Amino acid sequence: MDLSRTLTGIGAALLATALLANPAAGAPGDTPPSTRDFGNGPERNETAAVDEASTGAFSARTLDVPPAASTWSLRSHRGYPRQNVLPVQPENPDDRSIKLGLVPYHSIAPKLNALQKSSNRVSAEIAGKSAGGRDLYLVTVTAPESPWEAARQDHWRALIEENPGAAKRDRSLRAGYKTPVWINANIHGNEWEGTDGALRVIERLATATDPATAAFLKRSRVYVSVSLNPDGRVAGTRANGAGFDINRDFATNSQPESRMARDVVIATQPFVMLDEHGYTGTTLIEPATPPHGQNYEYDLYIKHALPNALGMEKAIQQLGHAETTRADIPFRDYAPGDWDDWPPIFTPMYAIYQGAVGHTVEIPLRVNNADYNNLPVEELQRRSRINTDVAAATIEAALTYADTNRGTLLTDQIEQFRRGWAGEPSPVIPDGFVDGFGPEDRYSTTFPRAYVIPAGTPAAARLVDHLIANDVRVRKALSGFTLNGHRYDRGDYVVDMRQPKRGLANVLLEAGRDISDLVPQMYDISGWSNGLLWGASVDSSRTAYPRVATRAAAKADPTGSVDAPRGRDLLLKLRDGNDVRAVNELLDQGIKLSRTDASTVVVPADARPEASSIARSLGVRFTAAPRGTKGEVFDRPVIAAAVSADELFVLRQMGFEVRTVSTAVLNAGFDLSGVDTLIVSSGLSYTALNAAAKAAVDAYLTRGGGVLTRGATGANFNAAAKVLPAVATAGRGDANGVVAVTGEGPIVGAGSPVHSFVYSPIWFTGTGFTVEQRYRAGATPLVAGHWQPGDTGTNGPAQAAGQAAVVSGVTAGGGNAVLFGTEPLFRAHPKGLFAPYARALFWTAS
Repeated sequence: MDLSRTLTGIGAALLATALLANPAAGAPGDTPPSTRDFGNGPERNETAAVDEASTGAFSARTLDVPPAASTWSLRSHRGYPRQNVLPVQPENPDDRSIKLGLVPYHSIAPKLNALQKSSNRVSAEIAGKSAGGRDLYLVTVTAPESPWEAARQDHWRALIEENPGAAKRDRSLRAGYKTPVWINANIHGNEWEGTDGALRVIERLATATDPATAAFLKRSRVYVSVSLNPDGRVAGTRANGAGFDINRDFATNSQPESRMARDVVIATQPFVMLDEHGYTGTTLIEPATPPHGQNYEYDLYIKHALPNALGMEKAIQQLGHAETTRADIPFRDYAPGDWDDWPPIFTPMYAIYQGAVGHTVEIPLRVNNADYNNLPVEELQRRSRINTDVAAATIEAALTYADTNRGTLLTDQIEQFRRGWAGEPSPVIPDGFVDGFGPEDRYSTTFPRAYVIPAGTPAAARLVDHLIANDVRVRKALSGFTLNGHRYDRGDYVVDMRQPKRGLANVLLEAGRDISDLVPQMYDISGWSNGLLWGASVDSSRTAYPRVATRAAAKADPTGSVDAPRGRDLLLKLRDGNDVRAVNELLDQGIKLSRTDASTVVVPADARPEASSIARSLGVRFTAAPRGTKGEVFDRPVIAAAVSADELFVLRQMGFEVRTVSTAVLNAGFDLSGVDTLIVSSGLSYTALNAAAKAAVDAYLTRGGGVLTRGATGANFNAAAKVLPAVATAGRGDANGVVAVTGEGPIVGAGSPVHSFVYSPIWFTGTGFTVEQRYRAGATPLVAGHWQPGDTGTNGPAQAAGQAAVVSGVTAGGGNAVLFGTEPLFRAHPKGLFAPYARALFWTAS
């Protein structure tokens, strides 16, 4: 995690930028202290993504069609070992791990090849590719198995999930099922030593000759993702090659690394998993503080998580280092909200929904960032040796716990899935259930009986495919039906909440919960909702299940069509990111498009073949344009963007060509003369521009260049460059979540979803512009998340209610500008907001 123990819970960098927009927002005493940095860090506003770091590192032709699946699968007709000669990567002397005395990425494959050659206990496979195209390795360590024995393990694993009652009664399963443990290392690229500790454990298990190790491997399978972020390992960055923090991506799966980890945890169904991180000064081992995810079967988790953590603490104490005399166990040692396990975006939290007892482990001694550059090499390597010892010790202790408690772990995984199938409420956990458990730890929910997702849109298909990929069961109605007074069509999707992974289904689909009054601060996002933010209609049925025949859906049905007579011009409504992608692909092909309003594009009749092809590939729907429809012809926009990496990712995913800029790039003489729209949300300060760059920006605005801004950096640019006469007010810097909005304006507001997302929210006051969206008035606009006012009672949701969240207007130079106080592209998650943002982009470019 790479956190400082000395900063407040509100991110220092985000606070600084928010203060520029509203000095009162972060007045002393307005934010309660925390032991933890704010989750996203300064890159959200201060670091602009650049082409050198991103071009070629990621690409996605569509928003809803996943890339080709990996050939890796746990199920096969082979036994163990399943040994593969891994391709050896070219030696890279610039690999940042070398300086620390650690294993560089290019040495991992040779090391694993040698272990496979010398031991029949080790199997190494390529389970995927990173955003930068590097191999992602999965190592399995277990005693040899015949194909029949491996198939029996597959059968038992499926039985535990599919028929937990039968699994509970199966004595042969209880006696012969191998305990699965998953170790995930190096998900943050510059938190290196988890890889080295894991390799040390693999080597010991592979080469040990004692009877105890042999017996352990006959009872166990140890799965290791050796480096889940090789791009970051090589470059010395927290993020992957696309600039994403993979350990924030598990509700979204936008990145290949998180998809690989998702597939591994589903396939292996571990009892216990560890996610090895760093650096917290003192070794930190979860379980976490409240708020605890309300969809967990938390009793089944904490009964194992706390004693396992205590065992890991004992293991590091036995290392004998002065720096490992104790561990921080947040559940035991921290205040509520200091280190929570609320959102499903983190790997261990996601793994809990898949049946695992998940732990984040933070090794102690910082060797990255400024320390990497400033400390002597000898000190860095000393720290790395201790960190490697800690990583290996926690892994060994977790393996011991899983083996010693294999019977109860099996029973409790079976019980988790049984409760899901039975639709039973989660039990009330009594005070003292484990040492320290009290009322502050008690979070639960009432599961609905079903969700219904009406079919027929790219958003619905995307959401259904996402659920299926995450092992959530989705069914398709074989005829029309009525539920709770609503009529649904044949082919609409039903999520029966009596299923083994109901917790995961609910945490992805539910609205969430406003927890602002329950804990003083939160580390990272507290609200998310694929159901509210992905653009699909999702209806919840609290008690009733539809009376209709259904069948299991293996994949969403195609949604694309051209519903117009031949010879007629076509209309395409920009309601989804795929609609935007379709427009950009048509423009790429030289087709002349026109626009009747911000959301309606006219495609000429002679482009029907191209439209038909795009309809099939992107799932978009073209309809007939009324005869005589005329619109304003528009071209593909030329965009210069000072944006964060996640925003750049989404812009390119929607098919926009983007030239990345920043303060430094503009100061170096970037030519704005051919640019249609300048996007400002991260890494660009007008006041920090040199005279020539400031003059170039002024000239751009004077000639009517378009401007699109987001967040505190965008608001600061707007004020300094005098783009629109809108005064920005910043909410508290750590506020975040799903908010209710009302649409008023013609560009962003019309036809947009009624929910949006905020992360350090902003609202606008003043005159001389059009309000596109407002935060809901009459009640708190926060639907789910954490947003408190300061101690003075200001800058909270009550003050934001009814205020402008997004505004548009015309600049003094005659250009179009849109200012977002919300987060429409945040981490590629709120997919239903992509099209409104793109409409604003097209409009500012006109």
